Amino acid sequence: MATTPTHRLNDGHDLPAIGFGTYPLDGDAGIDAVVSAIEVGYRLLDTAVNYGNEEEVGEAIRRSGVPREELVVTSKIPGRHHGYDDAVRSTKESLDRLGLDHLDLHLIHWPNPSVGKYVEAWRALVDLQRDGLVRSIGVSNFTGEHLRRIIDETGVTPAVNQLELHPYFPQEEMRATHRELGIVTESWSPLGKRQAPFTEQPVASAAERHGVEPGQVILRWHVQLGAVPIPKSATPQRQRDNLDVFGFELSDDEVAAITALGRPDGRLFGGDPDSHEEM
Repeated sequence: MATTPTHRLNDGHDLPAIGFGTYPLDGDAGIDAVVSAIEVGYRLLDTAVNYGNEEEVGEAIRRSGVPREELVVTSKIPGRHHGYDDAVRSTKESLDRLGLDHLDLHLIHWPNPSVGKYVEAWRALVDLQRDGLVRSIGVSNFTGEHLRRIIDETGVTPAVNQLELHPYFPQEEMRATHRELGIVTESWSPLGKRQAPFTEQPVASAAERHGVEPGQVILRWHVQLGAVPIPKSATPQRQRDNLDVFGFELSDDEVAAITALGRPDGRLFGGDPDSHEEM
């Protein structure tokens, strides 16, 4: 089994260059899908309180037989837990559901700026990291303004910001902000879900040229952008294909042509972090 390359985070820890998304996998089928993903070779697992499947992910980890220290387990604090004490309690409850003594990466799921407590949640994560309950800390769906506020108020820069990122929404401005601040970009919905651009000419022609699937081209595009895609699939063969993106390389022109598919209205839904609320 090939080893997945890693990114060195700003806190000195390593993050696999591709991960496995677990939403909306749940129940026995969800456990089986996560076990399969671990067996195929994924070492970065992504869940969240609001996915409602932390127990299943924890059970899959135990069933897999893979040593705990080989896995990077991520969860996320929901909007309703943004108060400092709530965020601490939420993290401990996530650990209980997962059956783990620490999280490898813990994120604030959405900033929910109208609630105005995301800085409190960030302070909680800083202290949870200090106390060893969380190894690396980060955020999800934060804008540059949100990032700079928590950095200014705590002196601590997130290791990761997980964003909607796919060829129709390539997030060029946010990726530049992350490079400036030393933050690793993670990509949710990296293939674009139901709007996946598999038949778009730049994707289809690159797939033909390299002898791979269109989905592999898109995931390779993420890798070459320096982003960490988090694809989800319950199908073992698709899981293998999604992980098998390190044996070929897109040209600069191919990467640019896929990025040029971006649209001003490319979001999958109205997930603008300045207005979207997820409690």
